Amino acid sequence: MHSDSRLTLARSLDAQDPLARYRRLFQGHDDGGIPAYLDGNSLGRPLTATADRLADFVRSQWGGRLIRGWDEGWLELPARLGDQIGRVALGAAAGQCVVADSTSVMLYKVVRAALAARPGRTEIVIDRDNFPTDRFIVEGIAADRGLNVRWVEAEHDAGPTSAGVAAALSPDTAVAVLSHVAYRSAHIADMEGITRAIHEAGALVVWDLSHSVGSVPVELDAWDVDFAVGCSYKYLNGGPGAPAWAYVAHRHLGDLQQPIHGWLGSADPFGMGTAYEPAEGIRRLVSGTPPILGMVAMQDMLDLLEEVGMTRVREKSLQLTAFAVESVEELMGAHGVRIASPLDPEQRGSHITIDHPAFKTMLPELWNDGVIPDFRNPDGLRLGLSPLSTSFEETYTGIRAIADLLR
Repeated sequence: MHSDSRLTLARSLDAQDPLARYRRLFQGHDDGGIPAYLDGNSLGRPLTATADRLADFVRSQWGGRLIRGWDEGWLELPARLGDQIGRVALGAAAGQCVVADSTSVMLYKVVRAALAARPGRTEIVIDRDNFPTDRFIVEGIAADRGLNVRWVEAEHDAGPTSAGVAAALSPDTAVAVLSHVAYRSAHIADMEGITRAIHEAGALVVWDLSHSVGSVPVELDAWDVDFAVGCSYKYLNGGPGAPAWAYVAHRHLGDLQQPIHGWLGSADPFGMGTAYEPAEGIRRLVSGTPPILGMVAMQDMLDLLEEVGMTRVREKSLQLTAFAVESVEELMGAHGVRIASPLDPEQRGSHITIDHPAFKTMLPELWNDGVIPDFRNPDGLRLGLSPLSTSFEETYTGIRAIADLLR
């Protein structure tokens, strides 16, 4: 298909897209200085309503109610938003999710909790191509606790498989830490099958859903997942540094031992007691004072996702990534660009990675022109396609700009 025909196709797909009307709810969607924002898998665009919500919060709640706000809803916000994330995007019943801390801190907490639930076991399993934070935290905990790390090997354009994980498990495995959608390739792991294999080995699993939540539906309860964590600044559009969330299955809450004993995770925070006693339920995963401003920013996107539904979001994502793959192959295939993501749409999340040795030096010029993907070593551009804020024409415009610069 000639490139002009592909542009026509993009516009036709946008005209037929039942979710296209939601795009104009996002701030900057019509910014001519940024013709192609292809990094929603790193930082999602803000909703215009969020700017109004934040301004109103500063004036009316922070400024108007001051410290009284804690008794008027702020203290309940971590669990309330956690329940909404669970309901909307995770297939999780109420009382199992909470918003707090960063992804790194939440991951540390739940890995330590999983280890405490499997005393006497001495190994942690993780894939070698997992996100650096996941690997660094696992290695740090292992060094601190005198444990061994067993590595799952995976191709850089794929991710962990059921067979690969099963081969790394042993009777000494306490916990496996894996990402559902690989941060580089967008490969979707078989969460249900891998979780089953881990349980058959007597171990527990922690899933990192940072590149899944809000773009790929999951069923944490139905798939018998033990623990999960994820960020909220990608497809949940909570803004830079927005607080993360964590999931702990009901069956683990009664004995949950997390390592950072803060006052708001205690049974009676305002009793100011002399000894720590953990709160009941998911609140015991909380440590310090909740980052309320970051939680305020994600509420509009959660409401929008609940309105649209994850099934429709996923359908749009599948169409966008398929269109992107076809466009890259047509415009850049002859120049040696390689698709470093699964070619089966059902096997990838909402971004694709394309590899070429020239890409490492091209990013500054692309960004200067308002074409914004991101770069991942060794030579990949990631094209993040956020289903509710990215159009087909925007996707084409970005890919065409990359192709023109490559030529």
